[in-house]
Amino acid sequence: MSEVLILGIDTSCDDTSASVVKDGRAILSNVVSSQTELHRVFGGVVPEIASRRHVEMMIPVVTEALKGASVGLDDLSAVAVCYGPGLMGSLLVGCSFAKAISYVKDLPLIGINHIEGHIFSAFLLPEPPEFPFLSLVVSGGHTLLVRVNGPGDYRPLGGTRDDAAGEAYDKVAKLLGLGYPGGPIIDRLAREGDPSAVEFPRGLIHEGLDFSFSGLKTAVRNYIHSLRTLDERAKRDICASFQEAVVDVLVKKTFRALVEEGLERLTLSGGVAANRALRERIQVEAGPLGVKVYLPPPYLCTDNGAMIAAAGFPYYRMGRFSDLGLTAVASLRLSQNPF
Repeated sequence: MSEVLILGIDTSCDDTSASVVKDGRAILSNVVSSQTELHRVFGGVVPEIASRRHVEMMIPVVTEALKGASVGLDDLSAVAVCYGPGLMGSLLVGCSFAKAISYVKDLPLIGINHIEGHIFSAFLLPEPPEFPFLSLVVSGGHTLLVRVNGPGDYRPLGGTRDDAAGEAYDKVAKLLGLGYPGGPIIDRLAREGDPSAVEFPRGLIHEGLDFSFSGLKTAVRNYIHSLRTLDERAKRDICASFQEAVVDVLVKKTFRALVEEGLERLTLSGGVAANRALRERIQVEAGPLGVKVYLPPPYLCTDNGAMIAAAGFPYYRMGRFSDLGLTAVASLRLSQNPF
């Protein structure tokens, strides 16, 4: 069988990304144009600015991805694109561009759920997981535990009831005056702080598999307001204590889900999956239980086109394609698909 080359496109938030992946496994190119500096001054992503920047960068990014893979549009087998969930304006740019390529070059179009893309980032590892497995997807917009039985066969087990973990990181960083994005900054400062300095609450830690981080965020704010001075030492301790609370909840719920579902394989993905403390704790807890953990490298945890292409590969093999009516869905559920 001839090789399958899929162009993956993701514009779900503020990164314009495109990648060419061979046979769902081998990354031939992976280009990401970050908008972090554009949004840093605002302390978060401004949707209008994000979508306009995507329009500017879409052609250069895809062109660079094709060049990096040493292929042209005529060499592609299909184009896969994230059509939700995410920022509506941003998603529309990627969807429109992918549909244009599909129409002009008569290529199969494959619509991919952004969360599904994160799940399939594990299939870009040298040794991908076998089905079924548990996936923890944790990012700025999502905190979700999913039982993955196969491509398109997903059963969400628990999700956030309010703030996603990454969102809580950004908000706490703002409270501390640390800048944006907050996750990497807090992770760095936490290494120099005392994780037992402040006993922050662990939301819903004994209740089911859902997550809640808004109470933790409020507790951090109240603690900061109770201090006479917020010096650098206090900031480091707050970062360490906050991160300890987040990681505690994520890890305990994840392993509870593994036991309840009788699973022995776990994937970790999403931007927060690049967090040092979370990655270390997951691996430490997994060892004695015989759980096999699949950790994509940090550059595949954040948004990228390679994961979208990887998620599109099994649908290509099954001949399940989207039509040109595919459109962006900002609040897309994981159970929805366009086929």
